[in-house]
Parts: sequence; structure tokens; C-alpha cells
Amino acid sequence: MRALKAELLDVALEAAARAGAFLRDGRPADLGVAATKTSAVDVVTEMDIASEKLITDYLAERRPQDGVLGEEGASREGTSGVQWVIDPIDGTVNYLYGRPEWSVSIAARKDGETLVGVVAAPLRGETYRAVLGEGTFVNDLAAHARVAPPFAQALVGTGFGYLETRRAHQADVVRELVPQVRDIRRGGSAAIDLCDVALGRLDAYYERGLNPWDYAAGDLIAREAGVLTGGRPGEPVSPELTVAAPPGLFEQLQNRLEELGAWHD
Repeated sequence: MRALKAELLDVALEAAARAGAFLRDGRPADLGVAATKTSAVDVVTEMDIASEKLITDYLAERRPQDGVLGEEGASREGTSGVQWVIDPIDGTVNYLYGRPEWSVSIAARKDGETLVGVVAAPLRGETYRAVLGEGTFVNDLAAHARVAPPFAQALVGTGFGYLETRRAHQADVVRELVPQVRDIRRGGSAAIDLCDVALGRLDAYYERGLNPWDYAAGDLIAREAGVLTGGRPGEPVSPELTVAAPPGLFEQLQNRLEELGAWHD
């Protein structure tokens, strides 16, 4: 298993580096929306599609028997038991507007368990990585979560969905939560937000409506840095709800979000 994890990490790092450099250096000055998905503000650019193809072509070259689950539809079944979960640009709206908070997120799962997670944030000059049981690193430095502060002093990250009814309820939850914590941050890339909890740049993070490609890599990176992750109380991370925070704060935030109904629209 150790050899497999090392190989998967090597492949993920190279794929993320190639895609990140392509996106950083190849962004057209006149980049526009190529398509929309769940709503008019849920956008796809030509660079999302090209980045996913670059990644999946490289994976097919290095590990042709593996399966793939990609945000932009490049999905296939494999025969090896390994599945790659890919977000070719996490934070597409940021990328579209020329904002720096976007990333390439790549995770490798085997038999449903995430073994490797890599998130590359080229405009930060940082790559976050984790291997199950081996800790979290930013570039070549070990990363550890911040010790949990009191709930009232927590800096909490979140994000909003694209459907009008969901966004309205998420705003209601934030309105209730923001007077009770230090402040709320909304970065626009779930993968980066999870990595920021791992690095202590946020105390906690929560969001409803994430997909596996949004959280697969970041969830492992956070957990390997000492962060607890989950959904509703007693449930794992899922599209219903994602919560990440160090022990002590995690339970308080998870329970408060349950009271506020953050898990439904």
C-alpha cells in the first residue's frame, strides 16, 4: 500500500502542477463563459474543460486502468479499484474575474477511501498535499491546524450555492451566525478553504451543496493536519453539509449549524 500511495501522490502532484501552470500562464485576456450548469451564475469556462482534459489525458497515460470522476463530465469506470476525483478549476468564478483564489483539486481513492489529496493554488505559489496516515504539507513544510479558539473568537469560512432558494437560506444562516463568531469569510474555492483550515488561516469552514470533487482532496488535507471533518452530527462529509474545524470547535459549530438548519434549503 505504501508504494501505491507514493505512486498516486507523484501522479497527482504532476497532474496538478501541469494543470496549474496551464491555467496560470494560458488564461485568455478575453476569457468568457462557455456554458452554465445549475443556474445562470453556475458557470463553466473553456479553461475548465481544457484543464480537465489535460489532467485526464495525463492520468490515462500514467494509470490507464484507473477510474475518473471529473466535475466537467470526464468520468469513466476503471478496473484497478483506484478512482481519481478531479476539479479542474475550483473557484471558476474567481478565475473568470481574474481573482487569485482558485485551485486545481485532485484526489485518489481506492475502494472508497481517499488515499491522496493534492490542491494546487498557483497564484498563491502553494501546493497542499496529504497522504493518508502521513500528514499534511504545504509545499515542503508540514502543516498543522490552529488550536481551537473559543467559539466567539472563531474565524469561519463558508460558501454559497448557485440556486436562488439555497442562497437565500444560506444568507439566513450567516445572518444568525456572524454575530456569534469573530467573523465570516467567503473565499470562493472550497478546496482552498479546507486547506486554510489545515494551515490555521481559518479556524473553521462549513458549506452546504459541495460535490465530491470540491471536497475530496481538501477533506483529506484537513484531516491529516488534525482537523475534524463531517456533515450533520454523526454523518460524514457529503453534499448535504461539509464542516471542518479542530477538536473542540468542530462540535460547537456542527451543533449550531444543525440548530440553524444549514443542511437544508
